[in-house]
Amino acid sequence: MKRRTFMTGSAALLAGATFPRAARANVPAPYSWQQSPPTTSREAFISWMAANRGEDPKILALRWERYLFLKANRDFANDRNGRAFLLTPRDEFVLKGDAGRAYERDFHDIGFGVTISGPLVVSRMTSTVDVQFGEKVLEIGTGSGYQSAYLANLTDKVWSIEIIKPLAERTRGIYDGLIARGYTEYQAISSKNADGYYGWEEEAPFDKIIVTCGIDHIPPPLLQQLKPGGIMVIPVGPPGAQHLLRVVKEADAGGQVAIKRSDIYNGRPVPFVPFTKLQDEAIKGTHNSR
Repeated sequence: MKRRTFMTGSAALLAGATFPRAARANVPAPYSWQQSPPTTSREAFISWMAANRGEDPKILALRWERYLFLKANRDFANDRNGRAFLLTPRDEFVLKGDAGRAYERDFHDIGFGVTISGPLVVSRMTSTVDVQFGEKVLEIGTGSGYQSAYLANLTDKVWSIEIIKPLAERTRGIYDGLIARGYTEYQAISSKNADGYYGWEEEAPFDKIIVTCGIDHIPPPLLQQLKPGGIMVIPVGPPGAQHLLRVVKEADAGGQVAIKRSDIYNGRPVPFVPFTKLQDEAIKGTHNSR
C-alpha cells in the first residue's frame, strides 16, 4: 500500500510538541481485517483491546460508553461501522489536554481555527457513505486525522486533503507516529496539502467522498471525480447553518447522469468550519458562491 508523506524536521517537532505521543504503548498484536473486538460486554471489550491494541483501559471505558450511545442512536449503518469506531483511538487525534474528553459529543478545538467533529457526526457521516473494503475514498479536510483513521478501518484505500499546511504536516506526523507504534492500518492513508475544492484528480475516480467543511454548493470537480453509483456526504448551506447531504451520482444505460440528494439529519442544520480556498499559495476567503 502506498502513502504520501511530506513531514519535515520542523513539522515533526511541532507534532511532538502539540501531541506528545511517544510514551504511549505499542500495539501488541498485528492488525488484521478479520479481527474485531467483542461487543458482548464492557469488560470483554476493554480486556480484548488492552491485550491486542495496548490501549488505556480508562480511555477504552469512555470509548465503550460512546459506542453504546451511538449504536442506540442508530449512528452506525452496520456492525462494520461499529467495529471501525471501536478500533479507532479518537483520543490520539485531539489535543493532549482533551484526551480525557475525546469521546464527549462536543466538537473540540485542535488549533489553526478548526475543530475535530463530534463522534456522533463523524459516525453518521461515515455510515452514510457505508464504505466497503477495497473502495477508494476521498476526504476533503483532513483536520485532526480522526475521520481518515476511522475510514482506514473500513477500507485500505484512503486519500485525504488538508488546505492548512502546518496542520496537514502535524496530522501526517500523527499518522506516521501511530504506524511506527503498530497501527499499520494507517498505511492506507495518502495525504497532501492542497485546496480540496479541486479534489485529487490524478487518483480519481472515487467510490465515496466525505467533505468535512461547509460550503453553499457542491463543488463540480468533486462530482466529476465521484464514480457513477458513488456517494458523497457534504455540509451544504450558508455559513454556520449547513445541512448534511447524502449525494448519489447515478448514470443510466445511455450515460445520462442524475444527482440525487437527501438530508441525513432530516433538515436539522449542523455548523461546520468554512470551505476555504487557496490563492497564490495563501488561504484567502472561502469557496462560497456568494
